[in-house]
Amino acid sequence: MENRLNFNHPLLHNKSDYSLELLNYFIIKFKEIGELEIYPTKTMIGIGAKGKNLVYITALGKNFLHVVFPFETAYEDNLCFQKIAQVHGDKYQYNHHLRVLFKEDINEEVMNFMKLIYKN
Repeated sequence: MENRLNFNHPLLHNKSDYSLELLNYFIIKFKEIGELEIYPTKTMIGIGAKGKNLVYITALGKNFLHVVFPFETAYEDNLCFQKIAQVHGDKYQYNHHLRVLFKEDINEEVMNFMKLIYKN
C-alpha cells in the first residue's frame, strides 16, 4: 500500500503498510463525523478542525496506531482507552490513550468518543 497521506512526517517514515493503513482508516472514520484538518508537528500528528487539534497521533508501530484524546473530564467508564492520565500541572486536561491494533478497534464506543471530542 502506498502512503496515501498527503504530507511528509517523520512519524510516517519506514512504517509498515499495515500501520499506515490503520492511520488512513482512523482518519476516514473520523471524517465521517465532520471536516478535518491534519496538523503535523515536530513530534506528533494532530487531527483537528477549525484550527484546533482534537486528537494526537503519537506513535505508529509495526502493527499499531497510538492516539491521544485530550478531554477536560476523565471518562473512566469505558472499554477502549488503555490509560487515562491527568496532564501534570493542568487540572483540566485528562489524556485518554487509545491503542488501535485492528480496524475493528474503531468501534461504536470509539466513534462516540470521536464525536464527543469533535462536538466540544
